[in-house]
Amino acid sequence: MLYSSAQDWRDAPRRKVLVFGMSGLGKTHLSGLLRGSGEWFHYSIDYRIGTRYLGETIADNAKAEAMKVPFLRDLLMTDSIYIASNITFENLSPVATWLGKPGDPAKGGLPMAEYARRQEAFRQGEIAALLDTAHFAARAQNLYGYDHFICDTGGSICEWVDANDPNDPLLQALSEECLLVWIKGDAAHTQELIRRFDRAPKPMAYQPEFLAQVWSRYLSENNISEDEVDPDAFVRWTYAQALSHRQPRYEAMAKWGVTITPDHIGMLKTEEDFVELIANCLPS
Repeated sequence: MLYSSAQDWRDAPRRKVLVFGMSGLGKTHLSGLLRGSGEWFHYSIDYRIGTRYLGETIADNAKAEAMKVPFLRDLLMTDSIYIASNITFENLSPVATWLGKPGDPAKGGLPMAEYARRQEAFRQGEIAALLDTAHFAARAQNLYGYDHFICDTGGSICEWVDANDPNDPLLQALSEECLLVWIKGDAAHTQELIRRFDRAPKPMAYQPEFLAQVWSRYLSENNISEDEVDPDAFVRWTYAQALSHRQPRYEAMAKWGVTITPDHIGMLKTEEDFVELIANCLPS
C-alpha cells in the first residue's frame, strides 16, 4: 500500500486516497467534508465522465429530444438557445438520464441494443476517468497547491477490475497513486439502499455479462418481449441482484487497501478525524 504504517500516513506530506463502495454509503459526503477543510482536492469520477468523456454525447441526446418539439427546434436551428448539461458533484442526473433504462419506449425505455451501447460508452469513460487519477493528483498540487487528494469513485468501479489478479492494470495504477479505501456497508445499509432505490429507481452501470444474464432471465420469467418491459420494474428487480453481484468484488478489492464503514463516516467532523480514522486502519 502507498502508506506502510499509521505513522507513515500521519507524517506524509501528501495524503492521497481513493474511496470506493456502493453508491449511497457516503463517498461524496466524505469527499465534501475533506474539500470543505480547504486542504483537499476532490476528484469526482462521475463528474469527469459526465464532462470530459460523455459531455458532448449527453448534450446531443438532450438536443435530439428538443428537436422533436417544433418550437424548440426552430430556436435551436437559429442558434437562439443552447442546451448544455448542468453537472455538479452533487447532481449527476444528466449522466444517469443519458444512461437510461431498457424497455418499453412508451415508458421511456431504450431498445436493449442502444442501452448496451450506452453501457459500453460509460464503461470506457469510467475506466478512462479512473486512469486520469494520477494526472489530477499532480494537477491539484502543481496548479492549485493542494497537497491532499481524494478520488471519489462511482459504484461500478468493481465491475471493470479483477481484484484477484495482482497484475490487474487498473488496480495497479490506482494503488500506486492512492490508498484505496472501501466503504463497507452491512446488511442494514443494503436494505436501506434497496428501499431507497425502490422509491426512486435510477439508471446504473452493469458488467456486460451480468446484464445479459439478468435481461434474459427477466424476459423468460415474465414471458414478455423487449419492448414490453417496464423500465422501472426491470431496474428495481435487478438492483438487489446487482448489489449481491458486487459485494464479493468489493471484498476482493478491499485487499488492496483498508476498510471503513458508513457509521465511521457519520462520526467524522473534521479532516483530523479522517486522518485518525485511516491511521487506525493501518499497521501501527
